[in-house]
Amino acid sequence: MPLVTFTATLRRHLDAPPAEVPGGTVREALEAAFRGNPRLRGYVLDDQGRLRKHVAVFVDGALVIDRDGLADPVRPGSGIHVMQALSGG
Repeated sequence: MPLVTFTATLRRHLDAPPAEVPGGTVREALEAAFRGNPRLRGYVLDDQGRLRKHVAVFVDGALVIDRDGLADPVRPGSGIHVMQALSGG
């Protein structure tokens, strides 16, 4: 099963321990992770279910391409890392 991890900054504000979850796409894996903590969903996804602008997701070290549908494939053993994107000016 894919392993979903969240940055330490996010874990300070929400209960977001690493979790092995079922799923063949980024969306399926994230939705499985959100079942354990519904507040997490609101931080990562907007009201339309797309990644928020300040969030970046990597699968096996590669940035997720489909920020709207989250249809990027994941494999058993994939690492999915959710982090805050750098912003500011």
